[in-house]
Amino acid sequence: MNDTVVITFPYSRTDAERIAAFLHADIVEYSSDIFSMVFAGRRRIVALMSMGIVVRKIAPLLDDKWTDPAVVVVSPDLRFAVPVLGGHHGANELAKELAGLGLVPVITTATESRGRDSVETVAERTGTEVLNRDSTRQVNAALLKTDIPVHAVRGPAIVLAGPDVSILVKPGEYTVGLGCRKGAGSKDIVDAVRASLAENGIAESDVLVYATTTKKLGEAGLVEAVGVLSGNLIFLDDDTINAQTGTGPSRATRIGLLGVAEPCALATSKRKELVMKKKVCGSVTVAIAR
Repeated sequence: MNDTVVITFPYSRTDAERIAAFLHADIVEYSSDIFSMVFAGRRRIVALMSMGIVVRKIAPLLDDKWTDPAVVVVSPDLRFAVPVLGGHHGANELAKELAGLGLVPVITTATESRGRDSVETVAERTGTEVLNRDSTRQVNAALLKTDIPVHAVRGPAIVLAGPDVSILVKPGEYTVGLGCRKGAGSKDIVDAVRASLAENGIAESDVLVYATTTKKLGEAGLVEAVGVLSGNLIFLDDDTINAQTGTGPSRATRIGLLGVAEPCALATSKRKELVMKKKVCGSVTVAIAR
């Protein structure tokens, strides 16, 4: 199945075929439930029809801007391509791509409409993902006023960043929360992580980030282990950890934390789903989320 689909009425089929051929997309004809049928399975949706129809049909389907598909409305006269959903997440680029057919892309996102980058476009250009997604609101707002520096940090390294700093990391589907006893060796940590990943059929390259508490900032073995795993390690503050839900009981309450491995994995995950609850492997505790 193609990740791009063109939705059309029967009378616009010829024009839709032209668009689909240009985008190498599939074509489906409009029905009352067509948007609900394609919404979850397609990454890009082009609707050749009035915007009012599209807005009414997709409104009940909206979930999260980071996971919803990019939706572009093409006016029935083939004059305009208007992103209505996911401007920063593929719709703007799709509209600009349609300019190759002579359509005028109508871009309304604040940054791009003013000729400036957004955090999301920088991430796409660099082949990375935004780790702390809430930060994009503040950073994109700042980008409207001035140029924001981009710092490339080569590891192994430790980066302490505030809520108004967007962190871009290599792509990955899973997050690994780590806890360990004081002085844990890097080999023990690497062995525990690799065993946990193998048990769940997850490749090391599919890990987005490794996360732990700032209380472990002094653990050299932890930093070294994540370096061996070629991963990104971040340290989460107490408030971020304690704001998580859906975790099991933990002895970390003795140090004022809800837990370590499970909440750290959840806090940095995309879907907020635990794939593996915390597992104790000797001096190391591992949890996996996505």
